Amino acid sequence: MKQPLRFTVNGEERALFVDTRATLIEALRDGLGLAGTKEGCSNGNCGACTVSLDGKPVLACLVLAVEAQGSQVATIEGLARDGRLDPLQRAFIAEGGLQCGFCTPGLLMLARSFLDQHPRPTEREIRAAISGNLCRCTGYDKIVRAIQRAARSQPAAGAAAGS
Repeated sequence: MKQPLRFTVNGEERALFVDTRATLIEALRDGLGLAGTKEGCSNGNCGACTVSLDGKPVLACLVLAVEAQGSQVATIEGLARDGRLDPLQRAFIAEGGLQCGFCTPGLLMLARSFLDQHPRPTEREIRAAISGNLCRCTGYDKIVRAIQRAARSQPAAGAAAGS
């Protein structure tokens, strides 16, 4: 059975009809053509499909598309703004925190959400935060350094609020 789905994706109002059994990743990739979000395991174990749903990181393979009704969804396609990469994306490039790139969209979306909540994390906090996202290429050290670099380049929480 199909149902209408209206939600905001990367700041743009979107509408489509989805099967009530379809997952959010299916709606994003198949329904909207946003192929940046990757489907790795389809059972919530790899983190490749991480997107932001109403400001919180979720595994799009475990969320039914209809659960996103009226919600705000952010995907990797929306991370860059006005043609400029997010500081986190620039840090991943500078530190070599990506290789094959399959896990990168999910890691970036998780890390962006994490840094928004924890602007000055310790290495231990970063490692704990990304522990659910699997990467088979980098060994995580470059990813951790990239997140640390991005944290150093963003204003502290209080400074941003006072601007």
